[in-house]
Amino acid sequence: MSEDVSERNHGENGREKEDVDADMERLSSLFHKLDLDGDGRIDLNEIVAALTKRGHGEGATDLAKFYLQRFMSRTDVDKSGDVSIDEFLDHIRNHELRLKQVFQDVDRNNDGQLDVHEVIHASQKLGIHLTLQEAEAMIKRMDEDGSSGISWEEWRDFLFLSSSDDLHEVVNYWKQTTFLDIGEAASVPVDFTPQELKSGLWWRHLVAGGLAGAISRTTTAPLDRIKVFLQVHGKNSPVTSNGIMGCVRAMIKEGGIASMWRGNGINVIKIAPESAIKFMAYEQLKGVIKGRNPNREIRIEERFVAGSLAGAISQTAIYPLEVIKTRLALRKTGEFKSVVDLIFKMFKKEGGKVFFKGYLPNLFGILPYAGIDLTIYETLKRAYLRREPSKDPPVLLLLACGTISSTCGQIASYPLALVRTQLQASYSTTNQSMTLIFKTILRRDGVVGLYRGILPNFLKVKKKHLF
Repeated sequence: MSEDVSERNHGENGREKEDVDADMERLSSLFHKLDLDGDGRIDLNEIVAALTKRGHGEGATDLAKFYLQRFMSRTDVDKSGDVSIDEFLDHIRNHELRLKQVFQDVDRNNDGQLDVHEVIHASQKLGIHLTLQEAEAMIKRMDEDGSSGISWEEWRDFLFLSSSDDLHEVVNYWKQTTFLDIGEAASVPVDFTPQELKSGLWWRHLVAGGLAGAISRTTTAPLDRIKVFLQVHGKNSPVTSNGIMGCVRAMIKEGGIASMWRGNGINVIKIAPESAIKFMAYEQLKGVIKGRNPNREIRIEERFVAGSLAGAISQTAIYPLEVIKTRLALRKTGEFKSVVDLIFKMFKKEGGKVFFKGYLPNLFGILPYAGIDLTIYETLKRAYLRREPSKDPPVLLLLACGTISSTCGQIASYPLALVRTQLQASYSTTNQSMTLIFKTILRRDGVVGLYRGILPNFLKVKKKHLF
């Protein structure tokens, strides 16, 4: 009897050792795939590059980088800026043990597979609302073998970068990486957990986004100035009568190459207050939407509403800078001594209301642009996922989806942007209505007139999606 027990224990210990050895081999292999330069250490750039190389296109998005940075901070024990194989193995093995417990808690029928109903049930217990369609999409995102369920191995491999064993954070990570990619970055801010808000990751995220925005706006500034000239002057001005290239030559002749960047300084300066106000407004609006249940997850349509309203609030706060930027873009060499001189002359001649000229069409343009952009992006991405449910969309496809959705949003809202710019540029002290300008453009130039300057605007959108 004792010999049988001893043999059984020996067999179980042997199998456990085999499992440990297999895990170590699997994780070591994963580390070496991430270690692209083969120096025995991995950093953030290597992980992003490795994920992109293996077809995980979302590895380059702001949302993915946010989670990757958190993974690095929790794995890099000695704070050297990169991760050794020992640090990697120690963190991942402990992380997987905790993920295993979470998996077993969600697996209510103990069949080793998570189905859509178990996912919905677990989410509801956390106060996270999931529709059946959203839960099915999340299952497909992780289901590599097409079984319509999630095995432990699929769960483990998908969540190894999440760096959390808290079920609420796991579901939040899973949901965000399923539905939210670069297409929403422009209209709906990223959600942060209370722990991430306290840790300061939110402001580092804003700073990184601000630097990328500054580079992007500076790169596309010449296109922006051309667009403003075409919107304001149309074909009747000597500067714009010979098309885009004629406009470029006239600008360079009048003010030199540097004149192509007029107004860009203000355009870059307003990034910081606009982003900070939008973030703070978004967080407050989320609290209002959640009401008496502050722990519940807000739905995608609620996020869109909160993001759009936050955008409207931030635009209202920085709108005077928009008017100043337009006036600077249109100025001639030597017309103003400085930005302060321009502001004083604007106020003296047109009064305080000059700084809100064009405000209404600007506000009305936010919702259609954000709504169409987000809807088309999600539609295109989900169409791909229905055809290839086991594959992540490649980065070039996500860029194409983002460009197409932004283009459609621009087409829908561009007439309002054109009217806004004309009102901003007007030196008239009498009240000009948005309706009157629409009628004037349609009578003089037809519907085509509402889209003056849209070509350089399209080129600007395309370039921005590369940052």
